[in-house]
Amino acid sequence: MGSGVSQTFAGRRIVAALAISMTGLVGCGESAVPPAVPDAQLDDTIPVAMEHASIPGAIVGVWQDGAAPYVEAFGVGDTATGDPMAPDLFMRVGSVTKTFTTTAVLQLVDQGKVGLDDPIDRYVPDVPNGDTITIRQLAAMRSGLPDYSEVVIPALPSQPQRQWTPQELLEISFSRPPLFAPGTEFDYSNTNTALLGLVVEKVSGQPLNAYIDEYITRPENLGHTSVPTDAAIPSPHAHGYTKTTDGETVDATDWNPSWGFGAGNMISTLDDLRVWVRDLATGTLLAPATQREREQFQPAPSEGAGSLYGLGVENQNGWIGHNGNIAGYQTYAYYLPPEGKTVVMLVNTNVDPLGVWNFFAEIVKIISPDHPWPAPPS
Repeated sequence: MGSGVSQTFAGRRIVAALAISMTGLVGCGESAVPPAVPDAQLDDTIPVAMEHASIPGAIVGVWQDGAAPYVEAFGVGDTATGDPMAPDLFMRVGSVTKTFTTTAVLQLVDQGKVGLDDPIDRYVPDVPNGDTITIRQLAAMRSGLPDYSEVVIPALPSQPQRQWTPQELLEISFSRPPLFAPGTEFDYSNTNTALLGLVVEKVSGQPLNAYIDEYITRPENLGHTSVPTDAAIPSPHAHGYTKTTDGETVDATDWNPSWGFGAGNMISTLDDLRVWVRDLATGTLLAPATQREREQFQPAPSEGAGSLYGLGVENQNGWIGHNGNIAGYQTYAYYLPPEGKTVVMLVNTNVDPLGVWNFFAEIVKIISPDHPWPAPPS
C-alpha cells in the first residue's frame, strides 16, 4: 500500500489559500475559510480503512459551499508499477451510468415524447409483461424482469473482450420468467436500465452515447465523462482489479464494458462527478415537476438498511446519488442537500464490495456525523 497522503495535499492547501484571499477581499478581518471536513482525521483514517478493505488506490473528494474542499488520492493506481493514484485519473463508474440514462429518459418526458406511465412495449417489442411494465417502473427498479448480469458477470473472465449488443443482453433476461408482477416489489436489475437506453435511442433517433454527449455531458461541461463504445479507457487512468470465480485477483482495466449498456458502462473523473451528482440531486437538467417524480423514493432493501430508490437515483439516509460496481472499479457519488455537501469516492477494485461499502461508511462518519451511511444490505 502506497503512502496515504497524495501529491495533491499541497494543491488542496493552495485552493484553501486562494479561497481565504478571496474572502479577505470581501470582508477584511473575517476568519479564514474553514475546511469542508476534518482534513487530518480523514488523512489518518483513509489509509487504515483502505488496508482493511484491501483497496490498492482511492480518490476522495468532499466539497461544501463556503468551505475549502478536500481532494486527496491515496495508494497506487497500478499495483505492477507502484504508480501512485492521482485525483485526475479516469475511472470506470459502473452503475452511476444509470443516473445519466434515466436523466435522458426524463428529459424526453419533459419534451412530451415519453410518458412515465407508458408501457415499455410502446418502444421495445417482445418484453415479458411489456404491456403492463411502465417506464416509471423500469426507472424505479420495480419491473420484475430478471437481471441478465447474473449470467453475464460470472462469464466475464472467460470472455473479457466480448462486445455485447443490448439485444443479446435482453434475450438472456427474457429467457427467464419474471420475478414478480410489475410494480409490486423492488429488485435491482440492469435489464431495466438497458431497456431505458433503448427507449432513448428509439425516441431520439440517436445512439445512447451520442444523446448523452449532446444533451447531458456537454451542457454540464463534463468534458471527461463518456459512454464508451469499446473497451478503451482514456489516459491517464487507474488500473482496476477484480476477482475471478476461482479466487484469483486479476487486472480488469481493459475488459469490455459493453454488457453494461445504459446501466453500467460509463467513464468519468472525480471532478466531473462532483459537478454531476449535485446537479443530479437538484434537478438542474429537468423541469421541477419531473424532478419531483424522480424523487418519489420507495424502499430498496437490497441496496442497504433503510435505503430508498427513486427514478434512477438513491436516497441513503439523506445522501442523494448513486454508487457503481464494475469489474475493477467502484464509485460512490452523493450530495447531501441539508448540508450542501458533496462527496465522491472512486477505488480501483471491486474484489470486496462489502469492504468498500464499509470504507465509504468510515468517510461519511467523519464528514457528516448527523447523516451516517446506512448499514449494508443483510
